Amino acid sequence: MKELAPGLDQLRGFPPNAVNVYVAGDVLIDAATRLDGWHLKRQLQDRPLALLALTHAHPDHQGSAKAICEARHIPLACHSGDVEAMEGGFPSGMKGKAAAAAISGPAYPVSRVLADGDEIGEFRVIHAPGHSAGHVIYFRDSDRVAISGDVLRTMNLLTMIPQIGEMPKAFITDLDQSHASIKLLAELNPTLVCPGHGPPLRDIAKLEAFAAKF
Repeated sequence: MKELAPGLDQLRGFPPNAVNVYVAGDVLIDAATRLDGWHLKRQLQDRPLALLALTHAHPDHQGSAKAICEARHIPLACHSGDVEAMEGGFPSGMKGKAAAAAISGPAYPVSRVLADGDEIGEFRVIHAPGHSAGHVIYFRDSDRVAISGDVLRTMNLLTMIPQIGEMPKAFITDLDQSHASIKLLAELNPTLVCPGHGPPLRDIAKLEAFAAKF
């Protein structure tokens, strides 16, 4: 694991930063793909966990949720807008079902349904839909750290070169909402952005310039 801020670590992945998973205190944030379960459980074996909280329920973020929750005997949390997807339905508006099936995890019951303003450990839940109906940002007001999921990406998904951009439109359920959520993230004035795909972003001027496009 790599410490990004006090009480916040990023798990190792391959390729690095391709599909990000974080641990905030005793809360695991996201669960990568179904194929990642073994190495996530290995990295987490000595880390106390009380909850798995999803930024959203797309296959590359919920893939190992069932495996980890059952292995560690912890509950699963996600926003109300993504509960149906997590508990068995395919994410609304998402294309590429055949490809997603290879990495998607099995259905698993959501024990804690999140709403805007809820607290997960030291982080506040901020509803930021667009990429999915129930997408959220986890934001820590004390140091303005944002775990932003797929509100945006910080690398080119084909070349892996660092680059701020939108997620592919095929995986966005509402483009206008997605743009509004990018602006919302910038308006939080974060000191650190921890995305679902790409390296952590500390140069917030880049975020501001990107959000200004919308």
